[in-house]
Amino acid sequence: MTQLYVRELLRGVVETLLLIIINMLPVHGYQIAKELNKRSHGYFNFNGSTIYSALRRLEDEGLVLSSWQQVTRKQDRRYYEITGKGRQILAEKLAELQRFYHATSRIISNIDSNSETAEKK
Repeated sequence: MTQLYVRELLRGVVETLLLIIINMLPVHGYQIAKELNKRSHGYFNFNGSTIYSALRRLEDEGLVLSSWQQVTRKQDRRYYEITGKGRQILAEKLAELQRFYHATSRIISNIDSNSETAEKK
């Protein structure tokens, strides 16, 4: 139950999380996954297919651009950077996430106070 529930929660925020990291600096896919894992203290541990599928969607929507860069003589990496449209969409999504977080927090905080009130009755 818990894993399925977490997957459902994450489905709505994966792309926003990617935009947040990409907005900081141009990065490659594996680096994005590492940053998300590190900044969330291990909570966001996405597999490669999740990251790269979301990156393709973001690129198709014009929210990020990608370019290949040579890292070593034999290795190229695809780096992603946010577009102006991507920054605008990110700002809108962050504002909505803040509203969602505050509304959810108010309801959750009322659970404790309502259960205390019910116990006193």
